[in-house]
Amino acid sequence: MVEMTGGPGQTWLTAASGSAGVGIPFRELALVLIIGCVTTYLTTGIARMLMVRFGTMSAPRARDVHSVPTPRLGGVAMFTGLVVAVATAGQLPALNRGFPPVTPDMMAVMLAAAVIVVVGLIDDLYDISWVVKLGGQLVGSVVMSLAGLSWYLLWIPLGDGGTTLVLDQVQSTVLTSVLTVAIINAMNFVDGLDGLAAGLGMIGGGTLLIFSLTVLHDQGGTVSAYPPAIISAVLVGVCAGFLPHNFAPARIFMGDSGSMLIGLLLAAACVSASGRISMSLYGTADVLALASPLLVVIAALSIPLLDLCLAVVRRLAAGKSPFAPDKKHLHHRLLRLGHGQRQVVLVLYSWVGVVALGAVGAIVFPPMVALTVFFIAAVVVGLVTWIPLVRHRIRDSGGGRHRG
Repeated sequence: MVEMTGGPGQTWLTAASGSAGVGIPFRELALVLIIGCVTTYLTTGIARMLMVRFGTMSAPRARDVHSVPTPRLGGVAMFTGLVVAVATAGQLPALNRGFPPVTPDMMAVMLAAAVIVVVGLIDDLYDISWVVKLGGQLVGSVVMSLAGLSWYLLWIPLGDGGTTLVLDQVQSTVLTSVLTVAIINAMNFVDGLDGLAAGLGMIGGGTLLIFSLTVLHDQGGTVSAYPPAIISAVLVGVCAGFLPHNFAPARIFMGDSGSMLIGLLLAAACVSASGRISMSLYGTADVLALASPLLVVIAALSIPLLDLCLAVVRRLAAGKSPFAPDKKHLHHRLLRLGHGQRQVVLVLYSWVGVVALGAVGAIVFPPMVALTVFFIAAVVVGLVTWIPLVRHRIRDSGGGRHRG
């Protein structure tokens, strides 16, 4: 068995030989997912009734698409689902390898989640400045890193099989914080339509769950593969439980507390899945296999990260703060193409699903099969994306001929 040392006093198991024979806990992960889903669904309904009763409603803002006052604190219900699901996972013998004292990952996630939800809740209630919000996000990210969940293995594709660098505490904290804050804001920025953030979180979490299960299988149940599987399963459950309340027309919004929580959980699963596994364990024959953790992470977050990058460049070019709100996000652009709100959400679901599942398919299936399926799916989704614009232009050209 190979041991990799991360930070001071932290030693992690990264080889499979010592864990051979450990089965994949499908039933336990499914149970955790279902509990997260049911708890979130029930508590969201209760939260909505209380907010309606006491008048805690969010008036539409200039950048919002909705026009009716709607409860906005659904993130609290999502956090409740997270707590109950993680507490359940900690009591299951098949999953306790992902908890202290074996690994600190789950405790680190919960501490960071508490910080992020509090920051988001304050913003939902009092609309704090972007500087304060960013500071809170950094605090949550640093807490997660210092508590033990940090990206400390960095693979560089140079030389024979590449080189794995072991980062010290400061380097790993900086890298983890930058990545986490970026993903949190990507989800926060994309949360502009009913059901969009919850659906993208569910798809991203599901993709990371598939990847984590693959790692569990390939490495025979190594300790480092348990936390990302648990985090991903909980994330899928929480998002699935919230989505029925939030899909258009939404009866409640998750608010910044919810979208930032989704971003944190995605970041935590990414760090735990990619920053804890030595790429050299995959062998050198398949470049896709070597790059698979990062590939899955980037693919699962493709749309939110693209939207984040475009928003930052657009706002900086206009001399504005990168956090200044506007109505030029990808979902706004799709609305202007002629899609309805539900259609926009489904189109973005489809693009994330195609890219994310394409990345997983490239790892699981032969490259040509994966590439062919990905190409066909991308063409179909691309056609669906542009149909309203084509229909509009055909209608305009037909109307012009008729008027002539």
